[in-house]
Amino acid sequence: MHSLTYLRPASLADALAALRAHPDAKALAGGMTLIPTLKQRLAEPSHLVDLARLPELRGIAYKDDKLMIGAATRHAEVAGSSIVRGSIPALAELAGLIGDPQVRNRGTLGGSVANNDPAADCPAGILALGATLVTDRREIAADDFFQGVFATALEPDEILVRMVFPIPRRAAYAKFAQPASGYAMAGVFVAQGEGGVRVAVTGAGNGVFRWREAEAALGREFTVKALDQAALDSSEFSADLHATPEYRAQLVRVMAERAVASLAER
Repeated sequence: MHSLTYLRPASLADALAALRAHPDAKALAGGMTLIPTLKQRLAEPSHLVDLARLPELRGIAYKDDKLMIGAATRHAEVAGSSIVRGSIPALAELAGLIGDPQVRNRGTLGGSVANNDPAADCPAGILALGATLVTDRREIAADDFFQGVFATALEPDEILVRMVFPIPRRAAYAKFAQPASGYAMAGVFVAQGEGGVRVAVTGAGNGVFRWREAEAALGREFTVKALDQAALDSSEFSADLHATPEYRAQLVRVMAERAVASLAER
C-alpha cells in the first residue's frame, strides 16, 4: 500500500469535516472491501477516515413499527440481534450468511450497502424490504439508492448514518454462494408487505435489481408455481469462470423458489 494518513474522528461532524477538507480521502467502515483494494493499489486515497466507532452510526432499535440499524453496525450484531430476529428474521438470517466469521465480525451493514458490490448480500435485503437510507443530510429510498456496479446515490462527502426498515408481513432470503469467497453467485430476497411483493436479486448481474416480473406473478398468487410465469432476461447477467449468464438465470429461479417455499412452510 502507498503512504496515507489515518484519521479517527470522534464524532460524525468531525468525520464530515475531514472528508470535506481532504477531497481524496476515503471513508473506512469495516474495511472488508477497501483494505484489499488498497493492497492491490486499485485506490490511493490521501487519508482514511475511520467511521467504525462513531456513536451516531451504531446501534439497533425498534421504534414506531420500524427497524432502525446504524450504518456501522456489524453483520454479526445484525445476525445475533433479538430485535432484528423479532421484527425481520430474514434480515438476521441474511447477515448470518455473509462471508465467514471474520468478515461478519468486521464488516458493517452500511459499508456493504455504500460499496454496492454486485455480489453482496446486504443490498438485496435493503432493496426488497424497501428500506430508507438516512445520510447526514437527507433520506434516500432504496429504489433510488443503487445505481449499478459499485455506484450509489451517495455524494463523495456524504455519510450513510442508518437504515430504516418497514416491517414486512413475511420475508425470506436464499442464495447460492461461491464456495471460496462466500459471495452470492445468485441471491434472492422476497418480501411481502402492505405495498405488495418485492423481489430483489443480487450476484447475477451488474448490481442488485428488482425482479418485477416475479413480483407481479407472486402478487397474483404467492406460490412457487407462480414463478414459472415470471420472465427473466439474462442478457446482461455476469459471465465468468464460475457460471454463464444462463446458469445464473437458473440459479436465480431456484433461489426465488426456495425463498417462497420457505415462507409457505412457516
